[in-house]
Amino acid sequence: MVRFLPLLLLLTSACAAGQAIANSPHATSPNANNQRLVTSILPTLDYGSPCWSSVTLANLGDRVVTVEIEAHRAGGGLIGLVGLNETVLHLNPGERATHRLEVTDEAGVGWLKVRERIPSPNLSPVVAVSGLSECTVDNQLRSTPRQLSYPTRNPWFSGDVEEMQGNMISVVNTSERAAQASLCYSAGNLYSVPLEGRPAPELRLVCSKQFEVLIPPYTARQFPVQRDDSTHFGIQTMGEALVLQMLRPVASGVKVYTVDSTVKFGGEFATEK
Repeated sequence: MVRFLPLLLLLTSACAAGQAIANSPHATSPNANNQRLVTSILPTLDYGSPCWSSVTLANLGDRVVTVEIEAHRAGGGLIGLVGLNETVLHLNPGERATHRLEVTDEAGVGWLKVRERIPSPNLSPVVAVSGLSECTVDNQLRSTPRQLSYPTRNPWFSGDVEEMQGNMISVVNTSERAAQASLCYSAGNLYSVPLEGRPAPELRLVCSKQFEVLIPPYTARQFPVQRDDSTHFGIQTMGEALVLQMLRPVASGVKVYTVDSTVKFGGEFATEK
């Protein structure tokens, strides 16, 4: 049996993570006590009998830190963490804690949300978050480090699939509200609609195959970037806190996925009224 070992590709635009946080209503949220929550996401966490994933939290500051951990299955349901009986964790200065996702009844690719409570506007985040997925493939143990991502509103992507053969694109809805994804598989043909007062109308793809997908709260979905003889792929989303990933195969025989740093994702796109 061929196993899938996806490696995370952090899909942000070229403007860096700071802009992604600014676009996200869930990245930093204050409350009435002048506290705020800094939210980060660890996507693409494999779980099941041949795979397991863990998260490591390290307090790099000189004060006690309160951290909330919320792990989800691919279908949105919550996952427990081994050795942790609650979702709130207190870390002493310099303390490091590692916990594994506790899933034994199914296999899939989940994700995890980490929220650090910052008690004062004058303080900065001090918790370093990292993830690791491990799978056994043909009697080999393969370890895949995970990187942090930050949700954005209405992210999108469009590109030629010539250099993305076999890639998969993943969408993670980190919000409690449903989101939508519009997938377009095209042969590269374009069309435009002339508008008065706009001498150069926008060119749009002619989709040979098009799908409208509902993404329920807290769920993760994966889609191939190529179908049949399509040469161009595009995805537009509508959701307040979504994470996009591109997964690229790097080995023949065993489907291992690694980071494709050449792919850039757009931020919020305008919707027609």
